[in-house]
Amino acid sequence: MTAMIRHTGGCHCGRVRFEVQAPAQIEVSDCNCSICAKSGYLHLTVPQSRFRLLSGSDSLSSYQFNTGTAKHLFCSICGVKSFYVPRSHPDGYSVNARCLDEGTVTGMRVEHIDGKNWERQFPQGRGRPFEGLG
Repeated sequence: MTAMIRHTGGCHCGRVRFEVQAPAQIEVSDCNCSICAKSGYLHLTVPQSRFRLLSGSDSLSSYQFNTGTAKHLFCSICGVKSFYVPRSHPDGYSVNARCLDEGTVTGMRVEHIDGKNWERQFPQGRGRPFEGLG
């Protein structure tokens, strides 16, 4: 198992802040679905136990569409979605790697995901195992 370190991050205005436990060299997914492609989201997916919201719960707004499984959370002040509960891992969080603070990520491997064809990409209804655990 890869050693986990503490990464911090948040939205643009700084109201929403979080921490996540992940390796220094992270593996992220670049999805081409409608919402990820438009927002430029890079998914660092972790179990709930490795994510903690530090501040800003009162500034979060939620958006759901399609199956309603994913809970898209964004800052109601600046509009940035720095993390959310993904359809592929409803028992975890997807952190936008672009919202991590500088200084702790030493490398990033990007895997392209065909989210436009979600059911074919994930025939079992779930994504790959949580990053760093699989």
